Amino acid sequence: MRGRGEPSLQMGSRLLPLALALAALVADVTSHDQIASYAVLLAVVGAAAAAFVGVSSLLEGRGSVVHAVTTVLALVLLITGSVLRASAPVGGHVPTLAVSSLVLAGLVYAVPLLGWLLEPLVPRPKPAREMRPAIR
Repeated sequence: MRGRGEPSLQMGSRLLPLALALAALVADVTSHDQIASYAVLLAVVGAAAAAFVGVSSLLEGRGSVVHAVTTVLALVLLITGSVLRASAPVGGHVPTLAVSSLVLAGLVYAVPLLGWLLEPLVPRPKPAREMRPAIR
């Protein structure tokens, strides 16, 4: 149990950038382009924090490669979408690749979830039983 002054180990949550990316996607669908742009910028900040924590945990030997790679890839996709969105003409349509990058970032964030769901299907060797001498 952690005290009040100790930092939490869950600071690199992947849910914040995922939620913001999905909010931006909903804002795009409802034609609220300005809100979507701000949501993507906030998602980039959250994704950068999650990627930093994922890579640093991997370098410390505590994290997994999948977690580090997916957070970095999602960050790259969100940055790409943000750049494409910012370069679109004012009042014009949002580039399709910008919206696609949001969808892909959401899918990349879901890759570890897929592994977690399929984990019970992977056969594991049963531990060997210890033989005890018979009592006579």
